[in-house]
Amino acid sequence: MSDAVVVGDDGVARCWWAAGDPLYRAYHDDEWGRPVRDDRGLFERISLEAFQSGLSWLVILRKRAAFRSAFNDFDVATVATFDDGDRARLLSDAGIVRNRAKIDATIANACATLALQADGTTLHDLLWSFAPAPQPPPTSFDDVPAITPASTAMAAELKRRGFRFVGPTTCYALMQAVGMVNDHVAGCDVRDRVPA
Repeated sequence: MSDAVVVGDDGVARCWWAAGDPLYRAYHDDEWGRPVRDDRGLFERISLEAFQSGLSWLVILRKRAAFRSAFNDFDVATVATFDDGDRARLLSDAGIVRNRAKIDATIANACATLALQADGTTLHDLLWSFAPAPQPPPTSFDDVPAITPASTAMAAELKRRGFRFVGPTTCYALMQAVGMVNDHVAGCDVRDRVPA
C-alpha cells in the first residue's frame, strides 16, 4: 500500500491527509469529492475555499457552522445585499475568519453569481463546464496537483465575470471538493464510493 494511504483504527484506508482529526475523517469520507451541483452549495464551497487561502482546511471545518450562520447559510441573494453594517458584524465575529478582503470577496462573489443567473446561466453550469475527463487515481502525494490547466482556465473565467479570491490553486481545491475530479488516492476505501 502506498504511503499516501493510511489505515485508521477503524480499519478504513484513507488518503493521508484524513488520517488524524475526526473532522477531517468525516469530511473525507462523506463529503470531499462528492458531486455538488446546486448553486447554494457551490457558492458555499467557493466562499469557504477563498477563506481557507493561506490557512489549514481544518480551521475552516472547525468554523463552518459559524460561517453558515454569519452568511445566512450562504444564500446567494441575501449575501449579495450585505452592506457596511454586515461587514462590520462579520469583522467582529470571532467564530469566522475575520479578513476584510475575504469577506468583501464573498459579497462580491454573491453579486457575481446573481449576475450569472440574470444572464441565464448558473454557477453550476459555469463551474462544471471546466470539469476535466476522469483521470487514473493518484498513487502518491506527488500525483495530486495544486494547479491544472482546467483550474487555471476556471480562475480566469471567474475573474472575468467579477469573482474574487479565485486563483488557480483555489479553483483546483474547489474542483476536488465538489467532485469535478476524484483525487482520492489509489487504495483509499472511499475512492470507489465517490460517484463518477
